[in-house]
Amino acid sequence: MKKNIIAITGASGVLGKFFMKKYENYKFDIFKGDIKNYNEVKKWVENTSANHILHFAAKVPTHYVKKNYDNSLKVNYFGTKNLVKSMLSTKKFFWLFFASTSHVYKSSKKPLKETDPLKPISLYGKTKTKAENYLLKNIGIKHITICIGRIFSLTDKRQPLSYLVPALFKKIKSNKKKIEISNLNHDRDFIHIDDLCRAINLLKKKRSVGVFNIGSGIAINLFDILKLINNKSKQILHNKNKKKTSLIANISKIKKIGFVPRYKIKKIIKDMQTK
Repeated sequence: MKKNIIAITGASGVLGKFFMKKYENYKFDIFKGDIKNYNEVKKWVENTSANHILHFAAKVPTHYVKKNYDNSLKVNYFGTKNLVKSMLSTKKFFWLFFASTSHVYKSSKKPLKETDPLKPISLYGKTKTKAENYLLKNIGIKHITICIGRIFSLTDKRQPLSYLVPALFKKIKSNKKKIEISNLNHDRDFIHIDDLCRAINLLKKKRSVGVFNIGSGIAINLFDILKLINNKSKQILHNKNKKKTSLIANISKIKKIGFVPRYKIKKIIKDMQTK
């Protein structure tokens, strides 16, 4: 097997596309089948020359998962099981990266550590928690090395309007001079997609095992993001929610292996404003 070949699921998504473009020196074996179909997954795993697998395939937007929970569970949980079962059925040695989420945690006023208890904040988080629990049972078994990356808030201009920040951009670009909005009094940890890809690549190079938070470690209030986007062009009426949630990463673990975020929220928003 060649170390410069990476097998990847979810290659057509925002993260997959960005990672492949950033690391175009790698050769990618792209899964083009249905992750819910065990036979298709097994055939791909058996035929790949890669010994690194990036598992990005998932149903992500929380609104979508809420409305389509059964299908999301099949993709996020059972699709992951199909992948691991296929890996176990071979005699090949694999390092697997699983793209998880901060939504597996419950809201906390303190930065969240990888050892903190899991209590999914959303149905999306529930599907990822089930997948994580399955993966953790298989860490260290036979010939598979498993790394779980709990990705905190990621936003990018290529995301559809089902994601919060692109939706906020659309509101600001509307013809309305006054915008009414609610439920933005929440703190989140936003990571630039370039930083995220660097973190994943570092974990791959180290062949890291176990769970790692991937974020900036900085709390950003969602209403402050709207103000950054707005730049005082529109009047905003914000009806604050009574219950505030907070998902901020403690990134000391991934820092110990050499990861340092380069970009802050202003850079993220600036990049989203460019065409």
